[in-house]
Amino acid sequence: MRNFKEEAKALVSQMTLDEKISQLMHHAPAIERLNIPKYNYWNEGLHGVARAGIASVFPQAIGLAATFNPKLIREVASVISTEARAKYNQSKVFGGTEIYQGITIWSPNINIFRDPRWGRGQETYGEDPYLTSVMGISFVKGLQEGEDPIFQKADSTIKHFFAHSGPESKRHGFDAKVSLKDMNETYTRAFKRVIEKANPAGVMGAYNLVNGKACSGNSYYINQMIRNEFGFKGYYVSDCGAISDFHQGHRITKSATQSAVLGLASGCDLNCGDTYTHLKEALNQGLIHEDQINQSVERLFESRIRLGMFEKTQYDEISSDVIDSRKHQKINLRAAQESIVLLKNNGILPIQKGSYQRIAVIGNNANNIDAVMGNYHGTASSVVTPYQGIKQEDIHVEVKYAMGAVPQGSPKGWLEQPIREGVALAKWADLVILVLGIDNTIEGEENDARHSPAQGDKITLEYSISQKQLIDAVMKLNKKVILVNVSGSAMIIPNAPFDAILQQFYGGQFAGKALADIIYGNVNPSGKLPVTFYLRMEDLPDFEDYQMKGRTYRYFNHDIQYPFGYGLSYSKFEIKGISCTKKSCTLDVTNTSDLEGMEVIQLYAKYNESFDTPIYELIGFQKVNLKPHTTKTVKISYQTLMVFDQKGKPRKPKKEVKIFASVTLPSYDPNRIHERVKEMKKA
Repeated sequence: MRNFKEEAKALVSQMTLDEKISQLMHHAPAIERLNIPKYNYWNEGLHGVARAGIASVFPQAIGLAATFNPKLIREVASVISTEARAKYNQSKVFGGTEIYQGITIWSPNINIFRDPRWGRGQETYGEDPYLTSVMGISFVKGLQEGEDPIFQKADSTIKHFFAHSGPESKRHGFDAKVSLKDMNETYTRAFKRVIEKANPAGVMGAYNLVNGKACSGNSYYINQMIRNEFGFKGYYVSDCGAISDFHQGHRITKSATQSAVLGLASGCDLNCGDTYTHLKEALNQGLIHEDQINQSVERLFESRIRLGMFEKTQYDEISSDVIDSRKHQKINLRAAQESIVLLKNNGILPIQKGSYQRIAVIGNNANNIDAVMGNYHGTASSVVTPYQGIKQEDIHVEVKYAMGAVPQGSPKGWLEQPIREGVALAKWADLVILVLGIDNTIEGEENDARHSPAQGDKITLEYSISQKQLIDAVMKLNKKVILVNVSGSAMIIPNAPFDAILQQFYGGQFAGKALADIIYGNVNPSGKLPVTFYLRMEDLPDFEDYQMKGRTYRYFNHDIQYPFGYGLSYSKFEIKGISCTKKSCTLDVTNTSDLEGMEVIQLYAKYNESFDTPIYELIGFQKVNLKPHTTKTVKISYQTLMVFDQKGKPRKPKKEVKIFASVTLPSYDPNRIHERVKEMKKA
């Protein structure tokens, strides 16, 4: 049995001080006398190998969450690490890797999507800690585990620890104030579970402070919580530039040397950046000990040895032929199909081929590659937009496209004339498919979303004036209208009598093909919302307030538009015969329709303690496929029932816990919501 830890210790013992310090930054140079090639740790694989040329581009992470299918997510992650290995093998023949060419993958993002205004929320698995942890566990295992009995296929670094969800414009100096209850009940919960169940190789710290302490510069957060309490055994990585933020942004240190000392002494092993070049100066001043440097370098090299970087592995045989291969494309398309959520259907869907002869596909996202990719993406060998997918699906029907409107945040100077073109096309059509919403130029990471007025975050959840005017004009034509909302987050969907509404999170390279498959009934929709769709942004607390009270389905007390876990099917399902033990529930699920379909059976707990607990809490789920008029007995394991008191202490519930088996949030009453919307319109 190999002891990678001892092997790393022996290798590091042969390095000089300067060599060891050089290995503590993400762009580690070669040490030729020890046959160590240069290696760049920075690689991204959120929904495909990113920024490194041609690669499979899967649905964005929020779309993968909407599948509620952890087995599928594990397949997706395995494809990503296979393609990362292929690119690594291509690169290492040149003497080492550059940025985005390695097999240390800084994914997944398991932050909680606490507020829909956060632009990077699209990178997460949604607003629920349990769903996030289940998807995160599957993704980490899919990335790391392979066929080689000795060596790891790739490293997964979960991020960003912790309480990181905006504002993007202030993240280099922002201090998130978090109670102990919210910390343990929400913000760190997925990190703990993923570490315990999936053993990720790395954890990345967030830019922001939490309660005045730096996430990559606090021993309690890194050593006590992550290592001792959660059992983390890997290496800790700073977000890029986060160590320099200590003195430049947060002002908790006075110099780069002090920042380097704070990071290393707190347990941050790898500096994405250059601040750790000051460690030699710190050592000379007696501010740190060489043993601290040794410990971090040894952790990093234990990982590199485990990855087989210095010897032959069977992963060396993975060639570029696997990249975007037919096998990978099939998994990609399936993920895109299962990520689409049907929000409304008056019976118009699925469309029968030939039932409409002239179809107008109208909207800013109908033929927009930015609305397909999401952020942190690779280069797709080909892309199918919604318009292209619908046009290709039925070649005997005339399908035409118009932009029709521009989204909120579009460049100044864009006029409203697209509306006229859209309305004219709608008049011509028998069926109108509006593809609206936003794209990754409106929401994303700091400065990446080039049209965002808030450096990546959103200032509104509403449709733009242009989009609303288009909708009003089209609806007056009394046509059949299907709305497809494209976004990486919750939007407030305009209240109009659409015949059907579909939600498509950034769907990847096969977004248009998957959408056409759903619309035409080639595939039965099975996606569920991983976030709450609100009725009014004013009902949410201030964006910079990190209290969970009033946020997400677990703590939100106002009316909503569509709840977490919601999503319709073309089939009808019934749940009966529920019985529960302390660890699982058994129930019968029947497909009462004439169409085969998949349904997500969700288990929710409702507590009755003397202190505040979530209104409802997802504790388990399972996706079930059923043929027409068949019944399946399903056993669903659920997480240990746990409540957190006001001091953040976990405890078993003392009072009765109600468990609900449902296909959406138990409290959701669509009729009540629709009546409330009517009242609002009258007012």
